[in-house]
Amino acid sequence: MFRIANWRQMAVVLGLLGLALAGSAIAQTKPRVTDAGLATPKTIMYVGNSFFYYNNGISTQVSNIATAADAKNRTEYRSTMITMGGSGFNWHDVDSYFKPGGVASYSFVGDNEIRFNKLDKPFELVIMIDCSQCPIHPQLGPMFHEYAKKHSDTVRKHKAQPVFFMTWAYEDKPEMTAGLAEQYTIAGNANNALVIPGGLAFAKAIAKQPDIKLYVADKRHPTARGTYLAAATTYAALYGKSPAGGPHPATVDAATAKFLQEVAWETVQEYYGK
Repeated sequence: MFRIANWRQMAVVLGLLGLALAGSAIAQTKPRVTDAGLATPKTIMYVGNSFFYYNNGISTQVSNIATAADAKNRTEYRSTMITMGGSGFNWHDVDSYFKPGGVASYSFVGDNEIRFNKLDKPFELVIMIDCSQCPIHPQLGPMFHEYAKKHSDTVRKHKAQPVFFMTWAYEDKPEMTAGLAEQYTIAGNANNALVIPGGLAFAKAIAKQPDIKLYVADKRHPTARGTYLAAATTYAALYGKSPAGGPHPATVDAATAKFLQEVAWETVQEYYGK
């Protein structure tokens, strides 16, 4: 069983505590895993849906922040997204993504040159995202937990570490945040997997700056700011470092980028209890 907090009651509490606490205040179960198990993950697979691939992809932005902080080793960093619009965990055949000679067997480098990769293991981490409603849906919720375990076992079989990305609430349904946070955290604990608190970062940013505009018109998908916040939160969670001062896309102005970097770092620190 899990509980979804009443948003109106929660809003009163948050008002008393201060809007800056919004993101972490609605987390219930505490995560047992608080780091990725690697100091500097360099090879990452992202498995998910449009929440990952909007705005040229979260993977590109995470890589940009990571390589800027580790410029001398930037050629060692590599990421791949495998995404389908609207997909949930159960749409993905994760085992097939590790097929020899398949995903990541070659990369485009330099001036569109193709580099053939000879790797003992293609990825260190696999970051997975379920459909936006699946973890809290009455019928799809059990499938979320079933496939969280199945995919975690598959990823570990291929000598990589599973990571879950906690999704954000719809813009007009903020009450989703608590339920999503709870279910992703439960899944992370059950599978000894790190959870990236993306949804809590969205809630915190909105609480601090209600006009921040993290959503496009459909009230679900991220604007460039939303994707950058997700990327900054991912970087902070994976590398245990603040994204402050890191690069940001031209579509996000410097002042907003600084704010989102601060929110990402605060959210990660609070969620992991550091």
